Amino acid sequence: MTAFADAHRETLDRALAALADRGYWSAYPESPSPRVYGETAAAEGLAAYEAHLGKRFELDQPGTVGWVGAERSPYGPELGVTYPRADLDVLLAAARDAMPAWRDAGPAVRAGVCVEIVNRINRRSFEMANAVMHTSGQAFVMAFQAGGPHAQDRALEAIAVAYAEQTRVPATARWEKPQGKRPPVVMEKTYTVVPRGIGLVIGCTTFPTWNSYPGLFASLACGNPVVVKPHPGGILPLAITVSIAREVLAEAGFGRDLVTLVAEDPGGTVASDLAVRPEVKVVDFTGSTAYGEWLEEHARQASVYTEKAGVNMIVLDSTDDYAGMLSNLAFSLCLYSGQMCTTPQNLLIPADGIRTPDGVRGVDQFAADLGAAIDALLGEDKQAVELLGAVVNDAVLGRVEGAGTLGDVVVPSRTVTHPAYPDARVRTPVVVRVAADRPDVWGAECFGPVAFLVTTESTDFGLELLRRTVTARGALTAAVYSTDEKVVAGAREAALDAGVALSENLTGGVYVNQSAAFSDFHATGANPAANAAYTDAYFVSGRFRVVQSRRHTA
Repeated sequence: MTAFADAHRETLDRALAALADRGYWSAYPESPSPRVYGETAAAEGLAAYEAHLGKRFELDQPGTVGWVGAERSPYGPELGVTYPRADLDVLLAAARDAMPAWRDAGPAVRAGVCVEIVNRINRRSFEMANAVMHTSGQAFVMAFQAGGPHAQDRALEAIAVAYAEQTRVPATARWEKPQGKRPPVVMEKTYTVVPRGIGLVIGCTTFPTWNSYPGLFASLACGNPVVVKPHPGGILPLAITVSIAREVLAEAGFGRDLVTLVAEDPGGTVASDLAVRPEVKVVDFTGSTAYGEWLEEHARQASVYTEKAGVNMIVLDSTDDYAGMLSNLAFSLCLYSGQMCTTPQNLLIPADGIRTPDGVRGVDQFAADLGAAIDALLGEDKQAVELLGAVVNDAVLGRVEGAGTLGDVVVPSRTVTHPAYPDARVRTPVVVRVAADRPDVWGAECFGPVAFLVTTESTDFGLELLRRTVTARGALTAAVYSTDEKVVAGAREAALDAGVALSENLTGGVYVNQSAAFSDFHATGANPAANAAYTDAYFVSGRFRVVQSRRHTA
């Protein structure tokens, strides 16, 4: 049982060091290059993905009572994969039966096994990329990176944080209390990390692995069995994950049922049914505010970690690199058609415009320049689809098509034809101009490629709007562009008050909607968009308890 712990000790130590210094480090290369993953890796990964299509995904889980599955690629094709439908009573009982041996193995062994699972997932990154692409709508390179190595880095980060928190208390202690002239009172004490119970991971369709891996591996590394409940539109990537985890657990001498899959067709209630089960002690969820709040209210028996909707905002004041700012904003708005929880939605601009090295740019001019930057970035359709990907569902498409009713469209959306998938739903971003006194329009999340150019009376008022809106509605990201250090300081103060991560004057190859493992805290847990930051100490602390035993000794 210690083989994986020994084999991956160096990786775990390096991850712990990266967490301490917060500098750049990645365990898994993000480039889908044959020089990195092998000359045949791409073809083999595609073949492995295609081998799943139109078939049952066998997992040999207990309590299988039927088969479900209705995934359709945002690029057009139906996947035709079906997955086990579980008898929850049987499945949860099997998960609980597997827990004692996993608990007794201790943090180091659990961490080693978890790292081995992630390493094997990494070897199948091309297979995973195709699965993520055809469930989420991400373009292939993004699906490879975000669904593969970036998600794997987040998994390793969660494992390292879990290990650090579990080993903060020593396994044993000698307690000796002086008694003056009498012999001291001496006790031996043992401290054991005890898992809370079954963890439930409720997946989302846009980032099925990236958003699920932190909770999955944090719970598993802390000794909890994990039930993975994917979104009905994004099952395959997590089914592959569960299959690999079950394989590694069995090789390590533990019960496969420490990790199981619960799939359902659209419209089911399995997530809610599971969330309130007494056996479930940890719940992880990414998705809508309404359902996240329902979980927080009703899953009282569990530690609940949610990432919900937010209103991401950028304050525009001035810049010394106008072209760089426009390019950066265009990329952030276009990446995966804005279908990211970190994509900026509201661009707050003073009514008298923003200062640039070439003079003041008024609101109308800025809008025209932003539209031109988006057009230049996207280029021809065959190039544009590699950044935009496809629209994940009808609800997002409806928001794009209805944006014209919300204000003055200053950057119109257009339909893009995918050269390989004629049925793909691809749209460029739409930007709508509205006044600051219309929070009914811009004051709630409008998920997808819809952004609002919000005109304000001043930069200071824009900062106040940021503070007020994020405090009330939540956000995962915020940004400011200004050459005035007083404005930047004001933005920092507003971000601290509202509890949101801030990016300042980004004009290069880092974007507000990107988050780096081992360095960036994804979300803060300090505003309504999330109640915990991914992979900080609080994120793992509710997944285990320390139970002690003590006895007198001579």
